[in-house]
Amino acid sequence: MKQLEQLKAGMPIVYGGNRVTTVSKILADSFSQGDRLIVDQTTGDLLHVPENVWQIAQDAVAAAANAFAFMGDVTDDQISTFYETFARNLEAEASFAPIAANNASDVANAKERGRSTTRLLLDDGMRKDMIAGLRMWRDTSSERGKIVETVEHVGWRVDQVRTGLGPVGFVFEGRPNVFADACGVIRHGNTVVFRIGSDALLTAKAIVEHALNPAIRDAGLPVGAVSLVATASRAAGWAMFSDSRLGLAVARGSGAAVAQLGAVARQAGLPVSLHGTGGAWIIAAETADTEKFTASVVNSLDRKTCNTLNTCAIVATRQNELIPAFLDALQQIQDRQDVSVKLHVVEGHQKLIPDEWFEERAISRAEGEVVEQQTELISGDRLGEEWEWERSPEVTLTIVPNFETAINLFNEQSPRFAASLISESTSEHQRFFDLIDSPFVGNGMTRWVDGQYALNRPELGLSNWQFGRLFGRGGILSGDSVYTVRTRATQENPDLGR
Repeated sequence: MKQLEQLKAGMPIVYGGNRVTTVSKILADSFSQGDRLIVDQTTGDLLHVPENVWQIAQDAVAAAANAFAFMGDVTDDQISTFYETFARNLEAEASFAPIAANNASDVANAKERGRSTTRLLLDDGMRKDMIAGLRMWRDTSSERGKIVETVEHVGWRVDQVRTGLGPVGFVFEGRPNVFADACGVIRHGNTVVFRIGSDALLTAKAIVEHALNPAIRDAGLPVGAVSLVATASRAAGWAMFSDSRLGLAVARGSGAAVAQLGAVARQAGLPVSLHGTGGAWIIAAETADTEKFTASVVNSLDRKTCNTLNTCAIVATRQNELIPAFLDALQQIQDRQDVSVKLHVVEGHQKLIPDEWFEERAISRAEGEVVEQQTELISGDRLGEEWEWERSPEVTLTIVPNFETAINLFNEQSPRFAASLISESTSEHQRFFDLIDSPFVGNGMTRWVDGQYALNRPELGLSNWQFGRLFGRGGILSGDSVYTVRTRATQENPDLGR
């Protein structure tokens, strides 16, 4: 089969069955023989993977795939030893010191480039959480080999047996604690290959060298059971998610990047779990309790994560009471966190907001303090826009004629992630649950949406329903939800025939 050796500027590339995109001069000039070109069939984006980056990703996947072939010989006690040894290596000052030093370099480099370091810093709290997460997996019982169903026949039976899925590929943003999260899949016989964001690459390499690989060796796990794609190139994620040896592709990060990675994985025939676009909604219905509503807003805006309140919809019949309550909640946040809140109000509702909320304030952004108008107007078709903030909470407010309208707006515009209804009506809550197209539904703060907080086990990520409902599992992906089911027949009657 003839291989692509070069690209020419203006070269047409067909995608999506009936659409055409063209090769840019920059892409044509940078492409060399041996490189790969991946076409995103949903957008037509041309993704260039240099040959050396492709090979790095392929080698890492190969290591995880080879290790998986030997996981059947690994005992549950060996896996427990791995988690405990990994945790001890993070606890020990001698092995943690080089990790901390490399993390300090990552943080400094990120600051120089104007990047956020909120989730990058491996401080004492993150370190303790990683250690606690590893020990939680140490103490989790194994589900490998568990018979989930038996069907008896005359002279024979069929068992449905839970077993490992295979190598699990992760692309994470720059958060060092993802190691503890990702390693959860080993408990049930899987292996791990992952790429971490360039901001945290030095930290990741140090963790692998000083804590993770020694734990793999001491526990007797196969080499490659956890494999790092050790390159800062974004193209490594595309290459990794193009490898059909993966059993599952998991992506976390910004919405556009995650959507692109998901498209690449689906094109390769891989099942995907995407954890990108977030932004939770709170809807205040006609029977909403004012104090509960205020508390829910305050407790949903403590820090920016995917489950942070992004959009608030208030029913018009309660606007005179609940808008002041909403603004009071924002004022409480400002006083508590010593920052100014950034507010977006849908056009047409600005007269409901006091004039002082439109004055200029210092808003804390990733690049530093920026003086800007505290409240800005947005069009009604931007309710689903997720605000990525640093220290200053950022939120959208809209007024709706009834809570059914709010549900429709959520289903049409949001990433279909987390939704909360503030209402005193039991029937309204049931109707809300039945109609809202969201995997995570609550009646108070939105920040409960978290595997560790809600289910008492480290999560690998939270999936929204932006690309359709998930098959066969919930929106919280954890280590114990990555498995497959094998079918084993046992004959008691050797003369069995059909």
